[in-house]
Amino acid sequence: MLEAFWKQFKSGTDIRGVASEGVAGQEINLTDPVIEKIAGGFVLWLSGKTGKKPEELTVALGHDSRISADRICSAVSRTLSGCGVKVLFCGLASTPSMFMTTVDLECQGAVQITASHHPFNRNGLKFFTRDGGLDSPDIEAILTYAQEGRMPEKGCGSVETVDYMSRYSAHLREMICKGVNAEDYQHPLKGFHIVVDAGNGAGGFYARDVLEPLGADVSGSQFLEPDGHFPNHIPNPENAEAMASVCRATVAAKADMGVIFDTDVDRGGAVDQSGEEINRNRLVAVASAIALEGNPGGTVVTDSITSSGLKLYIENTLGGVHHRFKRGYKNVINEALRLNREGVNCPLAIETSGHAALRENYFLDDGAYLVTKIIIKMAVLRKEGKTLEDLLAPLQEPVEAAEIRLPITVEDFRACGEAMLAHLEAYAQKAGWEIAPDNREGIRISFPKDGGDGWFLLRLSVHDPIMPLNVESDREGGVKQIAQAVLQALETGVKGVDLAPLRNFLEK
Repeated sequence: MLEAFWKQFKSGTDIRGVASEGVAGQEINLTDPVIEKIAGGFVLWLSGKTGKKPEELTVALGHDSRISADRICSAVSRTLSGCGVKVLFCGLASTPSMFMTTVDLECQGAVQITASHHPFNRNGLKFFTRDGGLDSPDIEAILTYAQEGRMPEKGCGSVETVDYMSRYSAHLREMICKGVNAEDYQHPLKGFHIVVDAGNGAGGFYARDVLEPLGADVSGSQFLEPDGHFPNHIPNPENAEAMASVCRATVAAKADMGVIFDTDVDRGGAVDQSGEEINRNRLVAVASAIALEGNPGGTVVTDSITSSGLKLYIENTLGGVHHRFKRGYKNVINEALRLNREGVNCPLAIETSGHAALRENYFLDDGAYLVTKIIIKMAVLRKEGKTLEDLLAPLQEPVEAAEIRLPITVEDFRACGEAMLAHLEAYAQKAGWEIAPDNREGIRISFPKDGGDGWFLLRLSVHDPIMPLNVESDREGGVKQIAQAVLQALETGVKGVDLAPLRNFLEK
């Protein structure tokens, strides 16, 4: 069992903590000694996983643009090499590229220093093997080694600086050349204007090293220079301010498309030429259309909060199968892997947050890879006299949507949340509500036109004492009508769930 001190660093399948000063009340806990123990734990875990001695291991190491990156990389590098490991230091890099070092450079493991879209003062470690990112039990094992102070014996490893991002960028360029197959093969994006917003994270390479050499006009791109203070906006495609910023930039530049990445480029979003977001359900729709080409009747795994219109688009327009699963990018990826093992043709796992993993790309959630596939699709559609807007035209989108997060105030939050879900299911059955038959997380209820013309999903957060409530409706006023029905149901439920946010939403 992890003690409270070490448990605080576990964030699902990542390790995260406070790495820099600058936020009141948040003291640094990701100190050098802590990092060294975690890195040593990773060597022990990787040695056991591969059956290789530390001196037989090669591990790639990269980082995003955070201000604590140099310090943490130094601590990881000296620990790994001090255990006998050969370290390939890749410098500023995307998280997906670190996985790809296990393929292209035959590394047994890789470490990316990142905290994704979290505030500037936080940082963390994300681990990979050739099998993909580590799962929650693996992270717990590494932290247990750290807690116990277990380290490999001292060795004499090495540190070598390598420029892997150039190779990774070249791979994306070749994808576009092959996919578009333009008359000017080496410049397939000539005549296209694409705006890139890197949010001062690690994604600036995409404009400079991928698009521009292929002939694209990238003028109007913004925040390409790495700056770990993130002075312009949060590098997060789910953030409203960030998306509004790239939408404005795309329209101002009169570009064909805008793209945006999170800090470490494992997520991406896009904007069409009219400045409308290709994000969340629209991003899932485009990715599904791409993934199901050559996979007729294939299954697309998504998280649980996707819209009813998206299900119709995947199944009626694209001829695929929509498989809703749990929130959490590793959850949807692992479910897709499971389905493929069972013989189900499943080419895509995607979460509405922007984490998208294609089977053709090792089921790696890679924002740059997804954006590259969308750009290829845009170029191919132009040859046919069509646009991405034409592709999305059949997608029925909700008139209203809202997410309300209900805190759980008791210590055993998971038991409380599960009890509330059980109460709500019993209430729904008694009230004759339509419970979704294909839901695999929380409880999802659909309502007829006179009952709100939409649906809600109440679930328990993967890691936090929160019950997110997602509501969508196909008419004005429907979300509040459905939310009112949910409030009436929850008020008769178990204690320990704070309903104030839901009441406040209804009072607005």
